[in-house]
Amino acid sequence: MIPTLFLMGPTASGKTDLALALADLLPVSIISVDSLLVYRHFDCGSAKPSLALRARYPHALIDIREPESVYSAGDFCRDARIAIDLARAQGRIPVLVGGTGLYFRALERGIAELPGASAEFRAGLSARAEREGWPALHAELEALDPARARRIDPHDRQRIQRALEIHRLGGSTQSGWSRGLDGPILKVALCPPRAVLHQRIAMRLDAMLASGFLEEVERLYHRYGEQDLPAMRAVGYRQFFSWRRGEIDLEAAKRQALAATRQLAKRQETWLRAEVLQARVDPRSSDAAAQILKLLKEAGTEGV
Repeated sequence: MIPTLFLMGPTASGKTDLALALADLLPVSIISVDSLLVYRHFDCGSAKPSLALRARYPHALIDIREPESVYSAGDFCRDARIAIDLARAQGRIPVLVGGTGLYFRALERGIAELPGASAEFRAGLSARAEREGWPALHAELEALDPARARRIDPHDRQRIQRALEIHRLGGSTQSGWSRGLDGPILKVALCPPRAVLHQRIAMRLDAMLASGFLEEVERLYHRYGEQDLPAMRAVGYRQFFSWRRGEIDLEAAKRQALAATRQLAKRQETWLRAEVLQARVDPRSSDAAAQILKLLKEAGTEGV
């Protein structure tokens, strides 16, 4: 079976550039693993590959949802499996590229191994039940997962709460929850030195601002106002929406966005250290793509 390549790394580490280099050498299908890139209209601040670039190098799972919708790890697993199966059917190597560790882990291991919903989410459900009653939440569950709702009494608080928690983590229904990804997986992480990564993060913020990020924030603010959307809470957007609301000045927004992005990168690096990887690659290396080709060849990938 054609292996699946996980190309992981902290934000701004050069994952997309390396994926494109591989696409110039091999028949690959690039599949995005990014919880922000799934949303339309959030472009500059997410460093989303341009339409022109995607016309030349198609990317799956970008611009597939409107910002008002929730996109869970379970939704990602379903969509990624479809994209992976399509790539294999076409004789192409699925290359999953991104920094959303939750998505990588869910796809590899299956959703059932993920932790339960947060205490905050449960508290929110309880507060709603106080106002609306558990039958109202049962009706919500019925709209989301009718088959499961039919097996739960409208007053069974514990089971309603758990079913809604599961839906929040895993998508529209519970079918296929515990199944991990079929076939061999090669996991590669991009690991630039910390100082280099911080420099790349700063350069990317400058590039985003030069490409119209402030104008994008203005458009999004007029379009979505004070809605509490997942994409509006993302690193970078959160700080510049605070600027747009007049809570901080522009220089403070830049400083806070830079600091928050560095913190995100640090968390991603910590997560990667716990992963069992086939290779760690310095993106500055002239033979970074060659290292991955070697791994694919050793895995018996045809055509490498």
